[in-house]
Amino acid sequence: MQNELVIVLDFGGQYNQLIARRVRECGVYCEVKSYKTPVDELKKLDPKGIIFTGGPNSVYDEKSPHIGKEVFELGIPVLGICYGAQLVAYTLGGKVQSCSVSEYGKTETHYDKSSVIFGNVKDLPDTAISWMSHTDYVAEVPEGFRVTAHTKDCPAAAFENADRKIYAVQFHPEVNHTQHGIAMLDSFVKNVCQCRGDWNMKDYAKTAIEQIRAKVGGGRALLALSGGVDSSVACALMSAAIGDRLTCVFVDHGFMRKNEGDEVENAFKDRNLNFVRVDASERFLSKLEGVSDPETKRKTIGEEFIRVFEEESKKIGKVDFLVQGTIYPDVIESGTGDAAVIKSHHNVGGLPDYVDFKEIIEPLRLLFKDEVRKLGTELGLPDYLVWRQPFPGPGLAIRIIGEITREKLDILRDADLIFREEIANAGLDRDINQYFAVLTNMRSVGVMGDFRTYDYTLALRGVTTSDFMTAEFARIPYDVLEKVSVRVVNEVAHINRVCYDITGKPPSTIEWE
Repeated sequence: MQNELVIVLDFGGQYNQLIARRVRECGVYCEVKSYKTPVDELKKLDPKGIIFTGGPNSVYDEKSPHIGKEVFELGIPVLGICYGAQLVAYTLGGKVQSCSVSEYGKTETHYDKSSVIFGNVKDLPDTAISWMSHTDYVAEVPEGFRVTAHTKDCPAAAFENADRKIYAVQFHPEVNHTQHGIAMLDSFVKNVCQCRGDWNMKDYAKTAIEQIRAKVGGGRALLALSGGVDSSVACALMSAAIGDRLTCVFVDHGFMRKNEGDEVENAFKDRNLNFVRVDASERFLSKLEGVSDPETKRKTIGEEFIRVFEEESKKIGKVDFLVQGTIYPDVIESGTGDAAVIKSHHNVGGLPDYVDFKEIIEPLRLLFKDEVRKLGTELGLPDYLVWRQPFPGPGLAIRIIGEITREKLDILRDADLIFREEIANAGLDRDINQYFAVLTNMRSVGVMGDFRTYDYTLALRGVTTSDFMTAEFARIPYDVLEKVSVRVVNEVAHINRVCYDITGKPPSTIEWE
């Protein structure tokens, strides 16, 4: 069964993936496409609705991304957000100009609830807070449009032409700071686009299994198993699809957390799988000797993973397919289309030019992290695998700033274990979506036992997030942080200072490298 589809056209906005994630929360499948996607191609996709994202440009600048009027003639409902709203106005004959007073952050917004977008939102008051981020504004709406929301400094905070099913909001409904914002998106996709909401993990699992069987046919597949959430769910999905024609290869690159290699093996060796563990720690460490640049680390690790898998596939026999647990945030951060490369994930942007497999299968490529967890539960995976702490493919290699050495790996393993133990002891392991330690390359002066020390600074990182595209730092109680700090400096050699990272995503990423 083909799911209903809403397309998000990306004009360079920082929240483009978040919009897609919010639409999926409404039970409607959503994909992000470049604004350069030809109108004919959009038409073939047969979407129920199209959403224009925000962006950093000004619509009246000729070099800015634009779109032709043809998209408004398709009869498909359109919702413009921020820059997308300005683009709707500009393209259809309205007037956009620079604000005399820019709006950033939480803004009191007055709504006209005769609009279908706002009128169907339960408990939406006439005035509520929305999240604004703009230096331009719509000074005049196009002919045939009416204003449906305003603020003190923005006369057209929302406007629409209901007959043509074209809607626009200057604020960002996709962010949590906009009160009832997700309900507004739900109102657009349900009441304007007439979507039923048929996107769920039970149906996705069934469809994905059928698609995998059709693709693999009678062939064999090798799955890159790290033991993390993503590869574990990919393993369950592939196993359900092709059974014993799947071989899971766990490459222990030497950058795992303390005792983790053995834990992964114990978790999978008795699950009726073809499971192979490869100790490649010396090989990976030698490849990274002298390497300190994080992009080089990721790409070196990505290529070496592929080479190990190629060698293992030859031992197994003819293997046509390599399976990876790539998820949507990996793809986006690695850079697609016009999007910037934030970091090359080892399983996407870190892949070498030549791969000795017929094809790479990525059954989770279009899923966000929380969707992956739901799918894992649907497939019957135990909670300890589904809710395992996220761990990047390159492992501790990108949690050590600068060059990697055995000594640094041992230091970080011990410190990270203490952090994870104390978070679990405090009962916070389910409340904090990701938490870990980073060994910085900075040394500072300390004093221990009346003696001067000059040792490493350890950074702790904890975040709360639903989709891993945006995140806030976790408010870990001071007494828990103090316990971690005291234990680390007393139990782990060569660390004399502990810091806590209180930066959100954006502007930072969750991992440091």
